[in-house]
Amino acid sequence: MRDEQTRYEAKQVTTLGMNTASVEAHERYTAGFKFNFTLVSDPERSAARAYHVLKHDGKSILRTVYLVGTDGRILFAERGAPSVDAILAPLG
Repeated sequence: MRDEQTRYEAKQVTTLGMNTASVEAHERYTAGFKFNFTLVSDPERSAARAYHVLKHDGKSILRTVYLVGTDGRILFAERGAPSVDAILAPLG
């Protein structure tokens, strides 16, 4: 996501990353990798459960990409690391 922010911004897409680490860990991680997007801390895994992205162990998160429309509908969902073109395709 970091290297493709201009493409997301051109389509007015806000990008977020999410994992179970603490806010403090995210601050260090973001600084170390020079992330230009927000990381969301989900230590209770409530958002991960809601989006069905927990691994079978119930602890780790499966890398998954969602594109959510302004009306709350899911426009795109795919596990792994889909291309930016695939992610943005539903926006035309």
